[in-house]
Amino acid sequence: MEKMRILNLELRKLLYLVLIIITTAIDVNSKTYLRNKLEKELKEKNIAVKAKKERCLVKEIRFWSDKNYTRVVVDIDGRLEFRYRLLKRDKSIDLPPRLYIDLINARISSSIREPILIENNLLKRIRAAQHTSEVVRIVLDIERIDNYRIFALEEPLRIIIDVYRSEKSGEEIKEIIEKEEKEVKEKGKGNADDLSAVIKKIVIDPGHGGKDSGAIGVNGLMEKDLVLDISLMLKEMIEKELGISAILTRDDDRYLSLEERTAIANIQNADIFISIHANSSPKRNTKGVETYFLSLTKDPEAMRVAARENAISLKKLDDLQLILNDLMFNSKIKESSTLASYIQKSIILNLNGRYSDVNDLGVKQAPFYVLIGAKMPSVLVEVSFISNPIEGKRLESREYRRKIARGILEGIKNYIEHTEMAYNRN
Repeated sequence: MEKMRILNLELRKLLYLVLIIITTAIDVNSKTYLRNKLEKELKEKNIAVKAKKERCLVKEIRFWSDKNYTRVVVDIDGRLEFRYRLLKRDKSIDLPPRLYIDLINARISSSIREPILIENNLLKRIRAAQHTSEVVRIVLDIERIDNYRIFALEEPLRIIIDVYRSEKSGEEIKEIIEKEEKEVKEKGKGNADDLSAVIKKIVIDPGHGGKDSGAIGVNGLMEKDLVLDISLMLKEMIEKELGISAILTRDDDRYLSLEERTAIANIQNADIFISIHANSSPKRNTKGVETYFLSLTKDPEAMRVAARENAISLKKLDDLQLILNDLMFNSKIKESSTLASYIQKSIILNLNGRYSDVNDLGVKQAPFYVLIGAKMPSVLVEVSFISNPIEGKRLESREYRRKIARGILEGIKNYIEHTEMAYNRN
């Protein structure tokens, strides 16, 4: 009996020791778990803090300018927010009127040091500096402006600053109107053969170029090459047959940013701006011709085309549409829609006379970067699908390209005649 009691006591001691060992192990594991969890949370917090402190880099400032218009582009690496303000002349410290843009959580590149002189009766210069440790300030010293717009474009990120002034004073405009009214009366309500009376200059934009090949066809045909060829044909036709000056944004294989193309049209003070492209689709059986003007859209296919030509994602295109209303202040939507209709009809008519199964995809609207900020009626023409086996093969042919150029030309001519008739009625 005594032995049994001693045995039970020993067993109890053993169980107690086992419990202590198990409890200690659990405690150690718990502490280890908690320590690992805490270290992970601290690490994540440090990463978040580090990311928050990382500032975007203001890399470069570019501009295009004439006496009535300047486009400034600020190239940025990273994410940012910005604010801006127009300041009146400060005579007390001898400062001109100025427009400043503060880039928040930003740092400036060491390559941006000296002010950029403009001196075009619109702007005096552009200055940029690290205003505070977290803010880069860009200042446009103003001579005289009548309007401005500031917006951001993505992929790559850049801020666009467009500034404008009226081309002529009120007295000059009055004199021109009186002179034109007198000429109309003398000519007997205009001359149908003189198409340069209202439209004096057209800018043609061959899409893509240089490092940007655009879409590539089934036989390796590059969009950048075929649209340049069509544009060169169109320029020759406009100048010879309509007697109107035609200017190309590029006349060789070089890269131009989308914002530069629009700036060229504005600086040239063009009356019409036409950007020429070839379409592409992952569905190889998709084919046809379509013409676009700048506006909002809910059409998935139109959004896909705009996203491809803008070289951005569909999500970024959605974001762009949220601010597009503010960017279309002078985009001549009604005139652009009319121009698009005439061009679309004429291309289809020209192609149908020679080719079968030409698909008329109609006139559409979408937010194309290259049309944003244009001061004149502007359209983007998708001449055919380079990805379609039939149309891709046709696009290799000079005859097919010439038919397209002829269609665009006749569309322009019909639009000008429509414009002149409206002008003469008024």
